[in-house]
Amino acid sequence: MSNTYNKSDFEKQNNINYNSSGYFIFNKRPSIFNVLKKKKDKVVTVVTPVYNAEKYLAKTIDSVINQTMNFSEIEYILVDDGSTDMSRPILLEYAKKYPNMVVVFLEKNTGTPAQPRNLGIELAASPYITFLDADDWLEEDGLETLYQILVESNDDYVVGKTIQVESKSTKIVGEHESCMERRNILPTSIPHIFQHLGPRSRMMKTSLLKENNIRYPEMKYAEDKQFFIDVLTNAKTISTTTKPIYYLNRLDENDASLTKQTSIMQKMDTNITVINYVKSKNLDVKTEKMILNRLYEFDCITRFFNRQHFFKSKNKKAYYDKFNEVIETTKDLKYSIEDQFFHPINKVVYNIFLTGEKEKIAPLYMWDKKEKVKQIEIIDDLPYMVTPFEDNKYIRVSMAGFFNEGLFEEDKYTLHFSVYGDFIYEVNDLILRDRNNPENQYSFEVTKKDDHLFELVIPMSLLKEFKKAGYAIFLRYNDYQKISLIRQDPNQRIYEKRMYQFYTTINSNVGLNIK
Repeated sequence: MSNTYNKSDFEKQNNINYNSSGYFIFNKRPSIFNVLKKKKDKVVTVVTPVYNAEKYLAKTIDSVINQTMNFSEIEYILVDDGSTDMSRPILLEYAKKYPNMVVVFLEKNTGTPAQPRNLGIELAASPYITFLDADDWLEEDGLETLYQILVESNDDYVVGKTIQVESKSTKIVGEHESCMERRNILPTSIPHIFQHLGPRSRMMKTSLLKENNIRYPEMKYAEDKQFFIDVLTNAKTISTTTKPIYYLNRLDENDASLTKQTSIMQKMDTNITVINYVKSKNLDVKTEKMILNRLYEFDCITRFFNRQHFFKSKNKKAYYDKFNEVIETTKDLKYSIEDQFFHPINKVVYNIFLTGEKEKIAPLYMWDKKEKVKQIEIIDDLPYMVTPFEDNKYIRVSMAGFFNEGLFEEDKYTLHFSVYGDFIYEVNDLILRDRNNPENQYSFEVTKKDDHLFELVIPMSLLKEFKKAGYAIFLRYNDYQKISLIRQDPNQRIYEKRMYQFYTTINSNVGLNIK
């Protein structure tokens, strides 16, 4: 196969003739799928939108072909949105080898993954459907895991664990989706369910989409948010699993996504469109509040103001004007949106904006980003972070934990720590997670000794089973939310803008570091 691509020559050589709807299908042979469905009903449709994805496309496709579920049971639909690189020749080469790979070429680029995904939904002939982007890949048993859960539970939808792969690290995305095994639950029983709405790690009944006419809106940004809002508000019951399903490609060299190419003002326009769409659905108040909280707090405040593009902008008035458009959408609501916010600092920023002191927003958020280790004070048994701003000297934090003491004994390690905040009675466990591999994780129950004091005991017999690694330690509460334990070094002090730290050297001597 040549490493250059000429659209006209490629179409002539492969007899590609677009239909009246503007697309060409290779390998659409319904009889094959009818035979498969008669033999087995374990058939899943995977839909992948493709655009200039030559760098990762083979890895993505191979991750579907090499599933533990027999590939002959999988209908794999890949819809190319007018690629100008080698994506189309790669797709055609695979499709010629595998008759259950349905490859679709669009005559003209649509500029959004919505139409390719929607076409995949229309063509899907399997009882279950999932989506995989052309630069991501699946865990080897990902499809089988999700499929088996849906068959056994008869739920409309299931979501598993997503691992975000970055150049120097990996992390779990949307821990509320994969912190535990759940079956036959209401979507709204998970408070953060609308916080992560990308297509990764999810499978659903194809009938849920077709019977409710659920499709991706044709937008460059936020199309998946609106789609999965519709999915979750139409799903009667859902499942979640702790098993890894999907690897999200956020490597430094992967810069082709439309999200990265869409301007912040375009993103805000689509967010406003989705807000108005949600309001028009006349949902029950609880569900509407949950969805709008995600859109207002995360999309329109955190992603808009608490980012470098805002800090560096020389035209902050454009930001303020755009956020005033957001404010307009709240005026006919029967509740205050800030009452739903998860993070108190966002409530502070929202009210700063409403009082007209907009110039205070950037300094506060810049301090919040820069100050990695914040001073926490306990006032009336509640935690507050201390800021350098007199007007907002103390800002509530939801939860804070403090290391008190740790002691190694012959057969165990005992840790005592104190916890303050809104959810001290919802503390679940302490997690030790490998910093380089989030799948390498250990969980330990903790004992509440009094109002704020907790204890953890780890037998040495368990510690010696740990893999060699550096472990981050988190206190988990409300099933999936987590905080780190603050350890205040008694040998360290900040005095007149200098930090003095007496420390132990590599040779077990005492040293002094001054910054």
